[in-house]
Amino acid sequence: MATDPAQRELRNNSGQIMRRLDEGEDFVVTRNGVPVGQLIPLRDKRFVCAGRVGDIFRNAPAVDCERFRADVDAGIGQMAQPRG
Repeated sequence: MATDPAQRELRNNSGQIMRRLDEGEDFVVTRNGVPVGQLIPLRDKRFVCAGRVGDIFRNAPAVDCERFRADVDAGIGQMAQPRG
């Protein structure tokens, strides 16, 4: 089977393709030689301990909460209004 299966190969060899997806391989499916879609394996959710997350973000820049909120409000085109 080709690395990038044609539509017919996908139909006829779906079991084999699914096993290869389980093994981490990805594919571009073609129709008449033209790419029409991509099959990629789903990645398992992985647990990351809190200490590791702290290590990852330790050198991240500080977030200015007011500026962040203004950017979000401007990006989605709405301003928060207090309930009255």
